[in-house]
Amino acid sequence: MSQAHENQPELDQQDVDRQQLRSQVQSLAQTYRDTNQPLAWFEALYASANGNPEAIPWVNREPHPLFQDWLTTRSPVATGRSALVIGCGLGDDAEVLADRGFQVTAFDLAPTAIAWCRERFPNSPVNYQVADLFDLPSDWAKHFDFVLEIYTIQAMPPELHTAAMQAIAPLVAPDGELLVICRGREETDPLTGPPFPLTRSQLATFEQAGLLLAEWDDLSDSEGLRPRHFRSLYRSN
Repeated sequence: MSQAHENQPELDQQDVDRQQLRSQVQSLAQTYRDTNQPLAWFEALYASANGNPEAIPWVNREPHPLFQDWLTTRSPVATGRSALVIGCGLGDDAEVLADRGFQVTAFDLAPTAIAWCRERFPNSPVNYQVADLFDLPSDWAKHFDFVLEIYTIQAMPPELHTAAMQAIAPLVAPDGELLVICRGREETDPLTGPPFPLTRSQLATFEQAGLLLAEWDDLSDSEGLRPRHFRSLYRSN
């Protein structure tokens, strides 16, 4: 038997485990949505993980590969520039920005996630904060030279997507940039989640909020191993 065939059952079990985890997360999110607490499930999920990162479906303990690829190919100027990471999770994307030389603030709605970040990176220069995207400090408006949004919007129920984008856009400083990475879909695709993939027309909300679309990538794995993703860069006037 070839090595590929020997490994196949393990890969199949990993797929099963991922699907089971996704189903559990969707059930948890729906439970809180039904009680008019559509964002409270984030803290519930992090708390129930009991320090096990594998219980958080979007955690890889490394920067998101599509973000890492963008950093490598674009090499953005970091010295003297501030950065904000939306919904930072366990902090890997924030840390790579700090390693590049950005002055990084990273926030998450879940206190357990922020405590976890501080435990993972006790000597980090990143300013980790518990904060609500819909109730951010007023002095964050137009403050950050680089804003990073990966997966936060799509984790929210669809009725909050537009408001989330409208809350993110004003954080970008003049001449600043916003990078967004999310799962993508066509308007006619079925919508289940979380995650709830976004359409290109939905992402146009950032342009309607005053940002300019500078880069657009429609990405999918040629072998079908990764869902379709959009990676878009916006600039502020």
